Amino acid sequence: MSNLISRLSINWIHNIRWIIMADPNAKKLFWFLFAGSRGGINRISIIELLIEQPYNINQLSDIIKIDYKAIQHHIHVLEKNNLITKEGEKYGILYFISNYLEANMEAFREVINKIQKSKKK
Repeated sequence: MSNLISRLSINWIHNIRWIIMADPNAKKLFWFLFAGSRGGINRISIIELLIEQPYNINQLSDIIKIDYKAIQHHIHVLEKNNLITKEGEKYGILYFISNYLEANMEAFREVINKIQKSKKK
């Protein structure tokens, strides 16, 4: 019985991913958050790290080499705009990329590539 429930749960989760569609306005949001406002490069760094694995704020601060409070601010901005989610409590909170970002990863990569190319000029 529990094996059947597990398979049903996995199928349900798999089907939910298909329901989350790419947002046609995602590129506008990405341009604003990463190119149109201060701190965009730091927010890109945070997301790039979270794509690889979940981290807490202290770990992100150590890796990116910016102030804990600055990371906290960027995390708040990304969370408010539904690009990351969190699990856990207090100091044990880990941050992950959101389903919304996963569904719009192609648009994210496109915008980030254009920003990075323009910075090299």
